[in-house]
Amino acid sequence: MVDRRWQLVLDCLDAERPPFAKGTLVGFRQRLIEANADRRLIERTIEIAGVSGGFGPRALRAALDSSPLWGAGRVEDTWNLMGHALRKAVGMIARRQGRGPAENTQEAIGRVADAAGAPQLAASSLKAALDADWDDAAARAQALTTVLDCLHAVQAFLAAQPAGPAVERAAACVAVAAQVRDQDVTFDEGGSPALNRGVAKDRRISVEDGQMRHGRKSRSLLFDGYKRRVLTDLDSGLVAAVGLTPADVPEASVTDAIAADLTELHIDRAYLSSHLVRQRDPGLEIYCKAWRVRAPGDRFAKTAFTLDFATGQLTCPNQVSMPFQHGRTVHFPAATCAACPLRERCTTSAKGRSVSIHPDEALLAELRERQLTPAGRAQLRQRVAVEHTLAHIGRWQDHHARYRGTRKNLFDLRRTAVVHNLHVIARQQDGSSVSYDGSMSRLMRDGPACS
Repeated sequence: MVDRRWQLVLDCLDAERPPFAKGTLVGFRQRLIEANADRRLIERTIEIAGVSGGFGPRALRAALDSSPLWGAGRVEDTWNLMGHALRKAVGMIARRQGRGPAENTQEAIGRVADAAGAPQLAASSLKAALDADWDDAAARAQALTTVLDCLHAVQAFLAAQPAGPAVERAAACVAVAAQVRDQDVTFDEGGSPALNRGVAKDRRISVEDGQMRHGRKSRSLLFDGYKRRVLTDLDSGLVAAVGLTPADVPEASVTDAIAADLTELHIDRAYLSSHLVRQRDPGLEIYCKAWRVRAPGDRFAKTAFTLDFATGQLTCPNQVSMPFQHGRTVHFPAATCAACPLRERCTTSAKGRSVSIHPDEALLAELRERQLTPAGRAQLRQRVAVEHTLAHIGRWQDHHARYRGTRKNLFDLRRTAVVHNLHVIARQQDGSSVSYDGSMSRLMRDGPACS
C-alpha cells in the first residue's frame, strides 16, 4: 500500500486496500518450500536468459565458493542453553494451566518452577539465580550439579502431567536441555559432573535454532550459523545452483547436491577432496591453486621427486625408483638412503626417506605445473567472479540469517539468487528485448512454481 513498485509487480496500481493479508505470503512461501519450487525459480531465470540470448543450453564453466551466514538464533554457553530450554518448558506449562497471560509473566513461571522443584528457573537469568563464584572450581561444579538437578526435576514434573500439546512442546524443550547435557557434560567415577574440554562434534549452540553450528571460514574468522554456497557460470555471471549447510559441514561434503553439466570447475583447495572432484568425469577440467609443498628444512621437497603415473614409479633425485600407490606412503629402503651421496640434502631419518602420495596426486601435479605459467595463473584468477557474486548476494540477503533453520534460509538464499540472476539478465539486454520488469513478469506468469 505504500510502495508503487510492489503495486506494479502485483498488478494493483493505486489500490486502496491490500489485495491479500500477510498470512497469504507466509502460506505461499511454505507451499514453495514443500514443493521444492524455489529451486525451480532459479531454473526459470536461466531459461529466460536463454530465450534472450544471454545464456544458451551448453555445459558450464563454473566457479564454486562459500561465505558465512550468521544464524538468527541466540548463541549461549552450556549453563544458559540448559536454563533457556528448561525455562521455556516451564513457561509452556504455565500457559496451559492458565497461570499467566500469553507473554508468560515472571510470577506465573515462578509458580510452575516452584511446583516442579526447580525454583532457580523462575529467575530471568539462571546464572544470577545460581549466584556462584565462577572463578572457583568447586563452586562451578556445585552450580552444574544444581542445573542438572533442575533438569531431572522438570523431567519428573512433566512425566506426571496429563498428556496434551503443551506437554509435548515442553518435553521437546526438555529434550534440548538433555541434548546439551549429553554433549557438554561428563561424569567422573564418583558421578560428579564437569564440563567437557573442547567442543563436541556437531555441538548444538542455540535453543531457538537447533541447526546452527560453530563454523570457521579461515584460521582467524570464526562464526556461528550457516555456510551459503554458490555455483556461478563464469561466462554469463548467472547463478546456476546454491546450497546452504550448517557452519560445521566441510566444503568437501556438499558437492553431491550440485547437479550441473560442467566442463570447467574453478574451486578453492577446500573442495579438492570432494566427490565432485574425486569422481569427476574425464572431460571435467579442475582449476585450483594446489596445496603448497613444504620442504623438510633445506632438504629436497616432494616436487624434487619424479612421479611416473603410467608405470606407477616414484624416482628420487638420486635416480632410485620405488613403486607407489595413490593414498599411500612410499618408504625408501634405509640401507639405500644410508649409502646415498645426497642423503644430507634429503633426510636425517635412520629409516630412510618417506614420501606421501595423495589420493588424487595426478591432479595435484597438474595443478602445480599449471600455476607455474602466466597463462595458468590467469586461469586461476577467473575464480574471483564467484567471490563477486557472493558479495552481491551478501548485500541483498545480508550476512545475518532472516529465518531459523536450514530449509527456510535455503529458500531465502534461492530467492536472492533469483534476484541476482534477474539483475544479470537486465544488464545483458540491449534495450530491444525484455526489460527487468518484463523478466520478472514473465517469471511470475510462466513459472510453474507460481501457478
